[in-house]
Amino acid sequence: MFVSQLPLSAGASFKPEHFAAISAAPQPLGFFEFHAENYMGGGGTPHAQLRFLREHYALSVHGVGLNIGSTEPLDRAHLARLTELCNLYQPECFSGHLAWSSHAGIFFNDLLPLPYTERNLRLVIDHVDEAQNALRRRLLLENPATYVRFEQSTIPETEFLAAIARKAGCGLLLDVNNVFVSARNHATSASAYLEAFPLGLVGEIHLAGHFETIDGEGSPLCIDAHGTPVAGKVFALFDSVIARTGPLPTLIEWDNDVPEWPVLRAEVLAAQERLECARLVRAAPSAA
Repeated sequence: MFVSQLPLSAGASFKPEHFAAISAAPQPLGFFEFHAENYMGGGGTPHAQLRFLREHYALSVHGVGLNIGSTEPLDRAHLARLTELCNLYQPECFSGHLAWSSHAGIFFNDLLPLPYTERNLRLVIDHVDEAQNALRRRLLLENPATYVRFEQSTIPETEFLAAIARKAGCGLLLDVNNVFVSARNHATSASAYLEAFPLGLVGEIHLAGHFETIDGEGSPLCIDAHGTPVAGKVFALFDSVIARTGPLPTLIEWDNDVPEWPVLRAEVLAAQERLECARLVRAAPSAA
């Protein structure tokens, strides 16, 4: 069982445009999460805001450029900057993606999938080991939203993630919206995926919005967009998870078309209400 250092409650992605509202009064949130790569520069206003959050709330740092899934060595300069940032703010959690985002010095500004093979499993485990040794902390590895599959893949995604976590000693970040998006795109069952997911290794959950469209060939396509409220079907999947696990640290991600703070706050409180319901159900005495 993975024991998270974050509160077992709901949190929000931190956006600088919300800082005035957040700092004006205490917020009923368990934690804030920020993207590491946005804060690798010097001081100034961005770091002043993070210092305020560090003083008043638990923090989670989410990396989007660690390149864990690459066949290339990790970028040691990037890893050093990441380590410096984590040492500075001492977050309760650090997480990254099962994906790759750069190759041969070119950054693609996206989180790209990889084939689930024995060779790539060993590479990812080595990268997780290297990152954890540098950071001197356990990381959480997030399941991806995918739009293609690889014929080379020989290991189911849930088994691939479980093997990484168990062999590298890391935890997992379960993004429920990513589960929904991938299942829609591949015409598979999100519920079956979650049944197979190693929930005992989960240290944090992500929830976000998506949109559905049509690809160039006229087929349905679901996009992990982070620009709308969490869909009811995603919340239903979330409910099914926390009914099994009990409350877990749960983040509302909203990165595009960012609304005013009260809108994002309301989304967080909706997730918190679901966590409280799960807590009460598990605490209730069993019927005779």
